[in-house]
Amino acid sequence: MTTSSFLTTRQLSCIGVVLAIASMVFAVGYLQSILYLEPCPLCILDRVVVISLGAVFLLCLLQNPGRVGTTFYSGLGAALSLTGIGICLRHIWLQNLPADQAPACGAGFWYMMESMPVMQFMDTLFNGTGDCSDIKWQFLGLSIPELTLILFVAFLALSAGLFLSRDNAPQRV
Repeated sequence: MTTSSFLTTRQLSCIGVVLAIASMVFAVGYLQSILYLEPCPLCILDRVVVISLGAVFLLCLLQNPGRVGTTFYSGLGAALSLTGIGICLRHIWLQNLPADQAPACGAGFWYMMESMPVMQFMDTLFNGTGDCSDIKWQFLGLSIPELTLILFVAFLALSAGLFLSRDNAPQRV
């Protein structure tokens, strides 16, 4: 396969921006505003990662960098995508714990952030709360964290595509 079959850096960046915006519109506009589902702490972390990915792809779109810049943006996008995948895997694991092993309900995200020391906040956040183990909504049999995992895999694929994009390939004489 030749490099000419890949999309350009700008096209891939645009897809990343649209994907981030669409996923946030779905999360905030539909799940939170219409279905009244409040995000758990791990869902809030997922949103932060999605917004960060959107910002990376937007910066890449606006800058339209050369090979070095595109490599930087693709690496940053891959790192953020892998972070999101890790958060989702933790969330899915919490949702699949037996009921007697699921963590007890804890304080809300913002309360914990304001009242706990940073290390205790991070420990509580990643150990999950009772909210994180609840499956509140499903689509095609997949929970929100499982769908979000698919989203982060798509972002990872976009980041790889950005790295391999045809305008990032070495020039041949």
